[in-house]
Amino acid sequence: MKNIVVIGGGHGQATILRGLKQLDNINISAIVTVADNGGSTGRLKNNYNMPGVGDIRNVMIALAQSESLMASLMAYRFEGYNDVGGHALGNLILTAMTKISGDLKKAIELLSDVLNLKGKVIPSTTQVIDLVGLLSDGERVYGECELPNTPKNIEYVYYEGKVEANERAIQAIDQADYIIFSMGSLYTSLIPNIIIPEIEVALRDSKAMKLYFANVCTQPGETDNYSLEDHIGAIEKHSFKGIVDKVIMPYCGEVTNLVKVQENEHEYDIIYADLLAENSLLHDSNKITKIIKELMKEG
Repeated sequence: MKNIVVIGGGHGQATILRGLKQLDNINISAIVTVADNGGSTGRLKNNYNMPGVGDIRNVMIALAQSESLMASLMAYRFEGYNDVGGHALGNLILTAMTKISGDLKKAIELLSDVLNLKGKVIPSTTQVIDLVGLLSDGERVYGECELPNTPKNIEYVYYEGKVEANERAIQAIDQADYIIFSMGSLYTSLIPNIIIPEIEVALRDSKAMKLYFANVCTQPGETDNYSLEDHIGAIEKHSFKGIVDKVIMPYCGEVTNLVKVQENEHEYDIIYADLLAENSLLHDSNKITKIIKELMKEG
């Protein structure tokens, strides 16, 4: 039985998990950022002083054993902007369960049983946190949802004040055989997890194989004109040199904002693979699962 940890947030992490849950003889742990402060998540975060639950909701739906009615309900979003308008029902349920149980971790456990999840969903911290971005000209931007809206380059992201890791995240990393850094928003989904000091230390000490699924395209406002090397450089800048052992790079055609490999030599291995859905620039869960199975066979 192999232990696989997937670190990230948003749709990229959910895509990987939808594939992984099809495999037998593995234990899946998804470490998820709670720094989101936009949309429904941001409103609930401000009104109820609780961590952002939007990425947690997405991951729970992805790990549900079947596309059940409950999973569909979790994804349902009310129309409009007033009262419940704009809220995803799953966000409201997670908020209610957190208030009833008094603890986000307990709320996730209870809802995981209802959804019959194949894997554990672990918030990287259970504190209420806000991401701060330091821009290229020294300006600071407050809030995850504001970062992609600036025309300036992001130099660094951090939290003000001490942020403590969820102890379950540390345990999962300590026990991992494979650690996967998911594609998706670099500065607002992946990096917010690894800048928590205890998580960075656990990753540094881990002997697990560490894989990074590369983005297909750059993200406007976050990673404009970034190469693959720029993505890895940003991850290392926020953690440590050598955090990634292997990069899984998707084959794709010529696209104007494509993430490209610019250098000939790297300290990490690059594996090119067919990862994209047909006629799409989106990753395919089944193809991701196939390459992970191949890597697991290699040891």
